[in-house]
Amino acid sequence: MKTTIRILLVAVVSLMILGLIMVFSSSNMYSQVRFNNLYFLFSSHSMKVLASVVLMLVFAFIPYEKYKEISKYLLIGVTVLLFITLFMPKFNGASRWLIIGPIRFQPSDLAKLVLIIHLSALLAEKGDKIKSFGNGLLYALIWVFVVCGLILFQPNVSTSMIIMFLSFTILYIGGARFKHIFATVAVTLVLAAVVAMILPHSRERILTYIGSMQGAGEPNIQVSQAKIALGSGGWFGLGLGQSRQSDLFLPESYGDFIFSVLGEEIGFIGAVITLLIFLAVFIMGLKIASRAPDRFSSLLAFGLSFNIVISAFINAGVVTGLVPTTGITLPFISFGGTSIILFGISIGILLNIGNSCIEEKTIVVEESA
Repeated sequence: MKTTIRILLVAVVSLMILGLIMVFSSSNMYSQVRFNNLYFLFSSHSMKVLASVVLMLVFAFIPYEKYKEISKYLLIGVTVLLFITLFMPKFNGASRWLIIGPIRFQPSDLAKLVLIIHLSALLAEKGDKIKSFGNGLLYALIWVFVVCGLILFQPNVSTSMIIMFLSFTILYIGGARFKHIFATVAVTLVLAAVVAMILPHSRERILTYIGSMQGAGEPNIQVSQAKIALGSGGWFGLGLGQSRQSDLFLPESYGDFIFSVLGEEIGFIGAVITLLIFLAVFIMGLKIASRAPDRFSSLLAFGLSFNIVISAFINAGVVTGLVPTTGITLPFISFGGTSIILFGISIGILLNIGNSCIEEKTIVVEESA
């Protein structure tokens, strides 16, 4: 288990260092033009990375059992935050940011983490009752639909759907019957499709995406420029700091589309290695989950690691035009405070569960002796 924890730490730190390099490379031109300071966005990102590392270490020492005790209160709290967010000023037609003085963050990212914790606690508490729809699964689904519904009203269809997919996966892994999950997913997809087509923003994204699949151009300017960046990188890339698309050709290249700059500068090989590092994080998370001391920590470890890897591959899918634009960041690499801090906390919780596995094994060995 010590080796697993070391590999996890090395992988995460490597991604953070790569993120620092990529954010500087992709944001320096924009920072110079917009803020007259070459290092403006890089400095901001560096502070957020530092905060993420500090919180990762802090949460590594907080016993994971604490979250089980307060998971419902945490979820009620984040639900209130999501509701308040609906009344916040809109940016690009959506109310996704909660602004409290100088603090600005997206409660939907926090909701994702808290929902993983609460579903893990609920599944551990219900046990085999989760196989019953009325006496077990329904309680979990209520929370899932409340959270996703509030995020949907922001409106943020893509994040809502991703959280729902993540939740259903955890519920299935936690013992819910496939027929119940399948029926719920089917009904949800129909309702989500109706809502998505009603909302102008999501309808435009879906129709342009369908059009792109039929050869009618790219979904949007960002995807078009992102593909140019990826294609320009070739096998081995143009070299660090040599990106051309980040010179204001690719809008906000330091954010959700940073994977394209990464591919441009370190090439197809570098991009694949990056995705393999994310896969290694997931595999280490699975190893921790498989040896976790109890059902709650096992499900929690799986949910946290699955959230990281699925976010990474969805982000890569958006950049390559395989899936519609979602606004999902590339974990530990993209510019963004809420995302990288919460992913750092997730790793801290994983480390605590991993250390608990070591302590459990030590106790067993001592008792055997």
